[in-house]
Amino acid sequence: MTESQYVLEARGIIKIFGGHIALDAIDFGLRAGEVHALLGENGAGKSTLIKILTGAYQPDGGAVLVDGEPVTLDNPLHAQTHGIGTVYQEVNLLPNRSVAENLYLGHQPTRFGLVDHRQMEADARVLLTRYGLTLDPGSELGSHSVAVQQIVAIARAVALSGKVLILDEPTASLDRNEVERLFEVIGELKRSGLAIIFITHFLDQVFAIADRVTVLRNGQLVETQVLDALSRTDVVRLMLGKDIAFNGSTDLEPESSHREVLLEFSGYGRKGTVSPFDLTIHKGEVIGVAGLLGSGRTELARIMFGADPADQGTLRIEGASEAIRHTTDAIGHRFGFCPEDRKAEGIFGDLSVRENIVIALQGKLGWFRALNRDEQLEIAGKFSESMDIRAASLDMPIKLLSGGNQQKAILSRWLATDPAFLILDEPTRGIDVGAHAEIVRTINRLRDDGMAMLVISSELDEVVAYSSRIVVMRDREMVAELHGKNINPGIIVQAIANHPDEAVS
Repeated sequence: MTESQYVLEARGIIKIFGGHIALDAIDFGLRAGEVHALLGENGAGKSTLIKILTGAYQPDGGAVLVDGEPVTLDNPLHAQTHGIGTVYQEVNLLPNRSVAENLYLGHQPTRFGLVDHRQMEADARVLLTRYGLTLDPGSELGSHSVAVQQIVAIARAVALSGKVLILDEPTASLDRNEVERLFEVIGELKRSGLAIIFITHFLDQVFAIADRVTVLRNGQLVETQVLDALSRTDVVRLMLGKDIAFNGSTDLEPESSHREVLLEFSGYGRKGTVSPFDLTIHKGEVIGVAGLLGSGRTELARIMFGADPADQGTLRIEGASEAIRHTTDAIGHRFGFCPEDRKAEGIFGDLSVRENIVIALQGKLGWFRALNRDEQLEIAGKFSESMDIRAASLDMPIKLLSGGNQQKAILSRWLATDPAFLILDEPTRGIDVGAHAEIVRTINRLRDDGMAMLVISSELDEVVAYSSRIVVMRDREMVAELHGKNINPGIIVQAIANHPDEAVS
């Protein structure tokens, strides 16, 4: 098929936010009657590209073409007039209104100037039958499962657009049977000639439904390829930018038998979040966590820290059975947690650098032992110097610092509490080279000082360099534990990519 036969095309798309290039000359073409998977880790540029293709963003360079003709999409409603519809992970409909009302909202059939509810429900019943649904169109949308709501959202989007359907993480909240039902619908739409963009983090689903795949990484196009020509390992390598022929391994040979056990997780998990896992963590070791976005890495960290408490399994801390039902329990047992999203879950933007550094320690001490300003300045000053936090003043709002300095302040916050176990979720993502090097040096120093850490990272070379062991997550399950010579990017990639039925060597 020639380029002129693309239903929807992006040519040389550039998008810049401030000084950051979010998309760097991206080319993308979508054909009628195909499912085209769009893949990439956080920050790859998927969401930005989709927003440009749907008119939510305007490109700073390049062009969008529909049926070979350049178009300017002013907004998502304008994109609908060009046949482009979108369904997001969170169904953007009205759960307290009927199924029929949701299907025809904004274009209801009328009679004598009033909405003809009888005709609308009759039309809805016919439309729903095409999607294999026999439900009452007069029933509330919210009374049905998420899968049914997704199909209703798809039916509405196709009815309004009819040429291109963009599905953004449509299966994230569905169980296996619901995914199969949704894929049947997608298959029918594909056979009818609809062009479909499918965004997901589940590789098995990509290989089950997609015809072609485009991989983005750091705002750049890595490759567009027919899926039949790629293996799962190929796709993971493209997403992470790693060659499975890499043979380097860490020099940190684990000596678990000579280390004191700090934590023992047995059958630990949370239904619908992370499958039960067993993991022993020793003092003075770093457990690296690898896996694609959506594999359960962050969920694992949140369960350990009590942000989403486990509902099954046991935890022993230095041999004693304990329960972590809340983050305060975790802090009381000398746990610390630096979250992935530092702006939303890490910093308190309007508070000062000083206040951000001491806030966890103050919470641990209790408000009856309030730290005075001089004590706060002493603590914050010590960590500001040791972590090289570059701020004009410790009393300036932390939101004014660079991302790297914010990250170092969050890490300082937990170090001030003298943790025995520190969880770091993507500690070096989105920061400058200098801050990156400082945080890696800190991880190595803390490990050598005897602290136990669990570090989640998408940077395979980095996690290999400082990890004593690496656990691999896939489909919210811990599928491999690597140590010794098996700690290298190639084996990690293979463990991430393996089909669930395949053994990990």
